[in-house]
Amino acid sequence: MRHKLHKFTFPIFICLLLLISNGNAQDSYEEKSIDVALRMIGHQLLLSSNDSTSRVLPISRENNTYRIQFESEFEFKPVELVAIIDSVITEADIPSEYIVEVGECETGEVVYSFKMDDLEQSDIIPCGVRMQPKACYSLVFTFMTNDSDIASLSVTPVISPMNYGLIAGALLLGAGLFFFLWKRRKSANKNPNLIALGEYHFDKRNTELLINHQKIELTSKEADLLLLLYNMVNTTVEREVILNKVWGDQGDYVGRTLDVFISKLRKKLEADSSVKIANIRGVGYKLVMEV
Repeated sequence: MRHKLHKFTFPIFICLLLLISNGNAQDSYEEKSIDVALRMIGHQLLLSSNDSTSRVLPISRENNTYRIQFESEFEFKPVELVAIIDSVITEADIPSEYIVEVGECETGEVVYSFKMDDLEQSDIIPCGVRMQPKACYSLVFTFMTNDSDIASLSVTPVISPMNYGLIAGALLLGAGLFFFLWKRRKSANKNPNLIALGEYHFDKRNTELLINHQKIELTSKEADLLLLLYNMVNTTVEREVILNKVWGDQGDYVGRTLDVFISKLRKKLEADSSVKIANIRGVGYKLVMEV
């Protein structure tokens, strides 16, 4: 019963989580955009230093200041650094005015820095082609935003009154659907002749399949065959075993007919794709389903 209830209620709870997260998504969009852009800057910077294996460590943040840290040492030219940062920031939907400081990991000493709005007014990049020695560096970005922009980068959860109503509705819907399915399954389990097969119920006494208030009649051999496969669910049953259990010793004719009966059962079970009868070539058949 647990698997079946989960199959129906899981989408409900996914919708609920989406509703809850919807209030946070807008507020954290810029935050995530900045994080992705800064990681891309770190990646490109390592590549420019012929390092394609070292990791860019998690981005740290304090207010509107971000720090990119690296797993390994590297060297850089200021002109390449500025070009990489400008290219990534331009393509990203994030603030375009910022200050970059390159500091040594151990001492914190700033070895290079620039302010983007200054560079936009000049083509001169200080120390542009002078290679900075290989060392452990971190890059600190300070985005020059106004108060409203800083507020938009906040990750504080915000859920609107409308979302509260949607959440409450989703909870009620999920609880109602869960109770309905639980009650239906509990009622079905009172009948020992009913076997749950995915969306179907197999009435072994009346030799019929039940689904969505519809009855699908089975022949006695089809019912015996389905019951045998169910008793060995998710396990391959050899052809010889099936022939012996269902038909007994009736010669080669029955062996050829087995495939026909399997085809008929597949046809009658096709309304639920989670229930399948698999052909294990050269061995036999297997009923595949969640249990």
